[in-house]
Amino acid sequence: MTKWNEGRVVENKQWTSTLHSLRVDAPIEKFEAGQFTRLALDIEGEEVSRPFSLVNAPDEQPLDFYFIAVPGGLLSTKLATLKAGDTIKVAPKAAGLLTLKQLPAAKKLFLLATGTGIGPFLSIIKTVEVWQQFERITLVHAVRYMEELAYQQVIRHVAETHSHQFSYIPMVSREACDYAISGRIPAAIMDNKLEIRAGSRIDEDSHVMLCGNPDMVQDTMAVLLQRGLKKHSRREPGHISIEKYW
Repeated sequence: MTKWNEGRVVENKQWTSTLHSLRVDAPIEKFEAGQFTRLALDIEGEEVSRPFSLVNAPDEQPLDFYFIAVPGGLLSTKLATLKAGDTIKVAPKAAGLLTLKQLPAAKKLFLLATGTGIGPFLSIIKTVEVWQQFERITLVHAVRYMEELAYQQVIRHVAETHSHQFSYIPMVSREACDYAISGRIPAAIMDNKLEIRAGSRIDEDSHVMLCGNPDMVQDTMAVLLQRGLKKHSRREPGHISIEKYW
């Protein structure tokens, strides 16, 4: 069995000086929204690969990967230079447990992300299943600057399609923004700003999925544990599922 399938770049959309969405036409096995696969390039005679979440829903093509070009990053800086028509290696099978099937029953779903951690959540909210599984869904995207609030067209479409079920809350930490909550996710939960904006409380009828900066994941989980919520696992169902991005 071949380790890699060959993919062809359809588009390299640049959102900011460092944020990119790489759209790739490549065959992969059926996956679940919220999962990731691996991308690879041959760089200076060495095959370099990293995991990247799939932003597209399972029934969508091309594959969509949202990433940051890290200064000095061996692979990400090369990915940032790819153009339409270039080839790239794509692992044929996705993996990861940040999926709907792993979640226990709940009425409300809170998707809390920083930066490119929003990727798997965009895949999830583009599926039919999530709207059948939960009565209310809140997507929170925390970034440093307003220009980093990517995928606004996708989010607007979801908001228009599911207006009675969906809330989108942008957060910006390093500049004033009249339509976003300022600061970090843990503080916005502690002072109730996030829940007031959502019109919904994070409680035992909720499931919270966290993805992004490990500090955000750790600090937010600590706040939620203080409220009496529990980390979720297969053996012990709870209220909090996490994915760290580095």
